[in-house]
Amino acid sequence: MFGELSQALRDVVAIPVTPFVDGQPDYGLYKWLLRRQVEAGVGVLTPNGNTGEFYALSGDERIRLLTAATEAVSGDAHLLAGVGHDVATAVHEARHAFACGIRMVMVHQPVHPYVSAEGWLDYHRAIADALPDMGLVLYVRNTWVDADLLTRLGDLCPNVIALKYAVADVNRFAQLRMEVGADRFVWIAGLAEPYALSYAVHGAEGFTSGLVNVIPAFSLRLRDALREGDYAQAERMLREIAEFEHLRAVDRGANNVSVVKEAMHQLDLCDRSVRPPSAVLPERERQAVARIVAGWTETGDLMPPPPADRAVAS
Repeated sequence: MFGELSQALRDVVAIPVTPFVDGQPDYGLYKWLLRRQVEAGVGVLTPNGNTGEFYALSGDERIRLLTAATEAVSGDAHLLAGVGHDVATAVHEARHAFACGIRMVMVHQPVHPYVSAEGWLDYHRAIADALPDMGLVLYVRNTWVDADLLTRLGDLCPNVIALKYAVADVNRFAQLRMEVGADRFVWIAGLAEPYALSYAVHGAEGFTSGLVNVIPAFSLRLRDALREGDYAQAERMLREIAEFEHLRAVDRGANNVSVVKEAMHQLDLCDRSVRPPSAVLPERERQAVARIVAGWTETGDLMPPPPADRAVAS
């Protein structure tokens, strides 16, 4: 039932930004940006992911973004709807996604000061049970989520099809995959390009990307190198983006989205604005991003400049 969806996730899983104008989402521009990625060859996009500032969006905004994503993609790529917060909210937004034609959801990690292992299991099981016709991707960012929990959840909920693993510990990933079973889920490197190589060596079949908002050709070439087992080429490629990704990672990822939007702003793709608790980059970091983008321009990987009428109707 979920074979096609599982296969689709063995790829670059893009996390689109949410562009803002005067502090509000620009839905028309959002659709244009998604089309840009699809036309570049991206096959899976995650509206309402972390790079899309999921936690800074209202419920109504998240619903509208799901609708806009469906209108933009029009069956040309797979959509993986980000959902989360309380169970009722996650299920409500997932059902809206399903009504729009989206068949997969990524469940953000529960944000709560007191999360027990059994409560974690109950949370995901409640969402999975409410969505029997949708494939679920778990977003795991906690080291205490162990093989026993994942195995139990997989046994109880056959619609849990993939694991987006976002813990910076490749040995832990390898051990977990071995204990749970390589074939039980699609294993996705959830910390994007910087970890794609090391996780691929240990069995990850896809990786997430925020960089794809800026330079989709690069992420797709990295995917191809990993599929071909050309790890030397992948290593060389990762050196090309190391400074950019370092800027995103400093201070516990405080500027993760801001760096991506700054690069997009300099390419005239969208405004640099982000919502609190994120913040726009200070001038020194803006200059660093400008220098990096200028170098990428020389490689020819950047797409042509956008047309003047890029923003379609909301």
